[in-house]
Amino acid sequence: MASIKSGRKRLVTGAVATVAAGLALGAFAVGGSASGATNNARANSHTKPTIVLEHGAFADGSSWNGVITALRADGFPVVAAANPLRGPSSDAAALRTVLDHVKGPKILVGHSYGGNVITEAATGDPDVKALVYVAAFLPAPGESALELTGKYPGSTLPDALDPVTYRQADGSTATDLYIQQDKFRHQFAADVPADQAALMAAEQRPIAQSALAEKATSAAWKTIPSWDIVTTRDLNIPAAVQRFMAKRAHAHTTEVAASHSVAVSHPRLVAGVIERAAHATVR
Repeated sequence: MASIKSGRKRLVTGAVATVAAGLALGAFAVGGSASGATNNARANSHTKPTIVLEHGAFADGSSWNGVITALRADGFPVVAAANPLRGPSSDAAALRTVLDHVKGPKILVGHSYGGNVITEAATGDPDVKALVYVAAFLPAPGESALELTGKYPGSTLPDALDPVTYRQADGSTATDLYIQQDKFRHQFAADVPADQAALMAAEQRPIAQSALAEKATSAAWKTIPSWDIVTTRDLNIPAAVQRFMAKRAHAHTTEVAASHSVAVSHPRLVAGVIERAAHATVR
């Protein structure tokens, strides 16, 4: 009788040990590449390029929330980079650290001044398969955001700005630019619900005034296919300026009667253009 109980005990103990070992192996497989199922899952996750989003001035990563939701629902991995808004060259260097971290093919998307940044950051990067400009600048070498904005009439941004001058660590002074909160919705987000626009105004990140005058040194759109969303009710970058840049870049262009904050007011449209760029360039 004792031997029978001992045998049963060994069987139960062995079964528990086997289950525990299986669980441990499963956990290891998820963390590593030990199982074929995991390898298949990983392969499937890489069938679509990563969408890297770069916000512009007077905004932050949350401006992409609706676009991110739509892209993820369609199976795209997404990263919304934080733009320092200090100048195209240094901001592009910051964005390149993100691009280097994200492996595989990428679609790079820029809104507003973010267009300046992606135009430089993508230069020479073979993993960036397409550029998508959303109410954005597409500068050529030697051009600045300030210069392009004034190329055609229509921008009312200068009268809406709230400049803040401060002293830097080396004793010199610099100026950051905000949009006055009571003018923010009309200027930047006229087709966004008032409550949401008020939050955007409170959360806005300033851009260095010098960043708008800094000239571009390269133009990735000359070698990488580009898509462009032109916003015809834009008070920051006039539609005529946007059309000029899109035509020059031979971009696939979509026009929409929207404010500068088109990614907030029309997230599904923006996501759709990004997805078309992805399907056209990544096989």
